[in-house]
Amino acid sequence: MTTAGDIMHRGAQWIPGHETLDRAAQLMNRLNVGALPISDENERLCGILTDRDIVVGCVAKGHDPAKVTAADMAQGTPRWIAADADVGEVLEEMKGHQIRRLPVIENKRLVGMISEADLAHHLSDTQIAGWAESVYAQG
Repeated sequence: MTTAGDIMHRGAQWIPGHETLDRAAQLMNRLNVGALPISDENERLCGILTDRDIVVGCVAKGHDPAKVTAADMAQGTPRWIAADADVGEVLEEMKGHQIRRLPVIENKRLVGMISEADLAHHLSDTQIAGWAESVYAQG
């Protein structure tokens, strides 16, 4: 059985909710990623911040990324998957919520992220096609 832990990108890092968006962008640049899970003061997942969120949700609206925090951008209920979850569960979670990145949690700690690239490297063409159709479908 292939699990979330088998296909995830290891070494994912949180951005604490109190950190500003300019700091988040610097961390994204250093890690060469386009998204960071946002943690609360207890290191619990409270959202995901993307590079697009910073540009469209902050900069394009004339806000100062040095004054807006990651927590300010956290919206909705964060989604995640257990490291030992079957890859079918990963696909269902991503399809069901039309998300492209999924944090992986083990023992209440962030251990990795699953992105579109991870799916492409580890799944069959049929699995990828079904996932893409669901996630990119027009509502």
